[in-house]
Amino acid sequence: MASFPALRAQYSSLLKQFASSSKDFAVLSSVPERSPPAKTLFVLDSSRLLLLLATQNADKPSKPASFEDRLVMMELFAHDLRSHLATSSPKGLNSKDDIPAIDICVTKKPYFVDKATAIEAYDCYSDVLEQIHLTGYDTLIRIFNTKYYPPEHTLQPLASLFSKHRLRVTMRPSDEWGSREDQEEFVRSLARGDREAEGGLREWAQKIQLVEGRKPGDPSVSSTRARDAIHGAVEDLEWLVPEKVRQYLLAEKPYT
Repeated sequence: MASFPALRAQYSSLLKQFASSSKDFAVLSSVPERSPPAKTLFVLDSSRLLLLLATQNADKPSKPASFEDRLVMMELFAHDLRSHLATSSPKGLNSKDDIPAIDICVTKKPYFVDKATAIEAYDCYSDVLEQIHLTGYDTLIRIFNTKYYPPEHTLQPLASLFSKHRLRVTMRPSDEWGSREDQEEFVRSLARGDREAEGGLREWAQKIQLVEGRKPGDPSVSSTRARDAIHGAVEDLEWLVPEKVRQYLLAEKPYT
């Protein structure tokens, strides 16, 4: 693996090429470099994992870290994840071929519906049967907010996403997002037809899998907490981020 400055320079060059192109989606690198085709694509555990950076986000600007820094950390995370799976996976991954390949990708599309369509159109994924988008509960709320779907402002644009693909949503019980029961009720209400007036179909609830995040009593893990730790509690980075990402944060200081 290249040095941190070399990786950053590499992604800076690739980003400029992507920004000046007419493409809406591109694979910038893969870990390992050569990877087999996949039937299932996990976007963000089995066939292939896609780490996706949106260069145009619906709500968030490019700060506080640059796109180049984010892409470097995505690649470092890919190496850390594959190392973790090779040594501690309960699934019995016995060889490198059993470990998911990970692609580092970019898109100019800010919305999930358009991201999924752009991925479908990419030659490398032409045989992929299903995309499973990994999100947090807060993102699920945004996906179902009609303000993002002008001019009609209905949920009908989501039909193309749920006709082929699924969401795997990590619950985030908190004062802001409600209890676990509240979050499960969001999906139950969709299944009851409570969103039909907005264009939301009952059967979409079957395409949304809610999974447990942290257990009661466990410290919360978030990008915000990791950024705060850099300035005031560096020791917390040991459990907030994996090893290679931590080394990059401490060496390159992308958030200062």
